[in-house]
Amino acid sequence: MADDAILSPTERAFLSRARQGVLATLAPPGRPRIVPVCFVLDDARAHLPVLYSAIDEKPKASPDPHRLGRVRDLVGMPQASVLVARWDEDWSRLGWLRIDGRGTILEARSSGHAEHRRAIDLLRAKYPQYATHRLEELPVIRIAIDAVRSWGNLTA
Repeated sequence: MADDAILSPTERAFLSRARQGVLATLAPPGRPRIVPVCFVLDDARAHLPVLYSAIDEKPKASPDPHRLGRVRDLVGMPQASVLVARWDEDWSRLGWLRIDGRGTILEARSSGHAEHRRAIDLLRAKYPQYATHRLEELPVIRIAIDAVRSWGNLTA
């Protein structure tokens, strides 16, 4: 792996294994907004890893995905973080990883359609539950990772 890679192999494996994380965005006027999310890591280019999270068909505060707080937040202020944590009663197994980056919204019918399709393919490969969701019609959150911080045991 290149020396300029953002994620170490251990961090990459921990993030790839994780089933859920917590997305943090900034709501006006700078108040944190935190929501649990499903996500997938696309690290085909090790020095430019990207995390995707679908705006899926699970119940939401609004049926219009563009009215969701996290989407509005990222359009207005693209800074985002995702925290992935592992809890265990055996504290030697505790660990967490936080990614920080620039969040954007990939629209289903935009010029970035190929990336939107790739994101959906990766999400469906990780989450079989998405097989029946109409993800092709919905936006996807894209976070270009620019910083990573981790702590604890990421290998257990």
